Amino acid sequence: MLARRPSKTEFVESRDLRRRLLEPPHAAYYQPRPGLAGAVRLIGQARADFLSIWRESDYAAKVDEMRLFGRQMVLVNDPDAIRHVVAKRHDNYERKSPQMRRALEHLIGDGLFISDGETWRSRRPLVSDIVHKNRVPAFGDVMSRTAQETAARWDALGEGAEVNALSEMAALTAEIISRAVFGNDLGQDQANEVTEGFTAYQSMVDQINVGYFLGFDEGLPVFRTPALRRAVKRVHSVIDRVIEDHLAGEGDDRSMVDLLIRRQQRNPELGLDVVALRNEAATIFMAGHETTASTLTWAWYLLSRAPWIEARVHAEIAEVCGDRPPALADVPKLELCRAVIEETLRLYPPVPILARQAKAADRIGEVEVEKGALVLIVPWLLHRSPSLHKDPHLFRPRRFMGDARPAPYTYIPFAAGPRLCPGLQFGLNESVLCLATLAQRFRVRVAEDRRVEPVCRLTVRPKGGMPVTLHKR
Repeated sequence: MLARRPSKTEFVESRDLRRRLLEPPHAAYYQPRPGLAGAVRLIGQARADFLSIWRESDYAAKVDEMRLFGRQMVLVNDPDAIRHVVAKRHDNYERKSPQMRRALEHLIGDGLFISDGETWRSRRPLVSDIVHKNRVPAFGDVMSRTAQETAARWDALGEGAEVNALSEMAALTAEIISRAVFGNDLGQDQANEVTEGFTAYQSMVDQINVGYFLGFDEGLPVFRTPALRRAVKRVHSVIDRVIEDHLAGEGDDRSMVDLLIRRQQRNPELGLDVVALRNEAATIFMAGHETTASTLTWAWYLLSRAPWIEARVHAEIAEVCGDRPPALADVPKLELCRAVIEETLRLYPPVPILARQAKAADRIGEVEVEKGALVLIVPWLLHRSPSLHKDPHLFRPRRFMGDARPAPYTYIPFAAGPRLCPGLQFGLNESVLCLATLAQRFRVRVAEDRRVEPVCRLTVRPKGGMPVTLHKR
């Protein structure tokens, strides 16, 4: 295989307590090498971590191109050009990259996240309606109650208990999305099966499809090893069982899955058979669980390293909620909590690369785009561009407070255009409510000597998890 052993990544991180400045960890700028050896090295580095392959010049607000083994790659990091790709010419760039499609097809089939064409157009309104912002209040009690259960469990662990924040947030968000998507009957054991199955799956799939760069426009299928099959089976067996229960009239009639089933019964032309239902349920679970868990994990890290902001968060929660647990109705008043979440999403977007395949030749900015080209919109770069954001590597939640908002198409943690994440409001409200509920009762501390390194497989996670200690307030 090509370049399995990547170069060691250097990270930049700094903190000034006196000036109240925090630059959380990010990869240092990549130093490319010329020729074939440089291309092989780049692929090896990208297979290990997508966040560590970007040169300093890549962060500029511009459109650029390069070739990798003959395949044109177009890097789109300019707001007007991004609007062209995701909104004006969405029809030409609606197709996800072969890398993403191949990486996820065994797990979610033709689910909304990687589908396109008629499949995407027919299912997008269905899924959007189910997780629409108007439905968020229906799930507010689930979010609040599940977060309070986590707080109670943390309380029982005792002062200074050591936990892995990534695992804890994965369990919390899995339980919330399980209760919302699958109904209350799923249970912790089955929720853990889905969570652990997806974690194992993510660790095994290759995020670089070398065949695509060697001339195969559809890429090459991911080899289904026995371990990969087992990971997929863990996820599918749980979701299949729930869907079959619903079809037999035994499911929870308040869940999103039941809404999908009832919509199919009213509109049989949708063609949502058991497999299609499972694919959409798995897609909603993946998007709703993994991304929010990652965001909350990074938020705890940032607050631990920036206690001056943490103190203001605690004061806001006390002012808005007093001694009672936060509720969904409090979220609009928790302005700083929301700003912390949005700034976390800027610094550590859960899906840091939005890749598309050009269906036909086009022009983006000054670049002539070839049919089949890989078009890359990279929130990791866009959100950290010095051309678009002042002090882009610093943690500053006030960017999102009051009237201070990023300009359109300079901040896209949930994508943009017609493929904007339909669960945006669900995820944002869930994140703010969970943060406020747990921060009301605990300080979450990352050890001062702990070296935290962001790494990207399919999503951005802290390498090796996030060990923390829990301190009661």
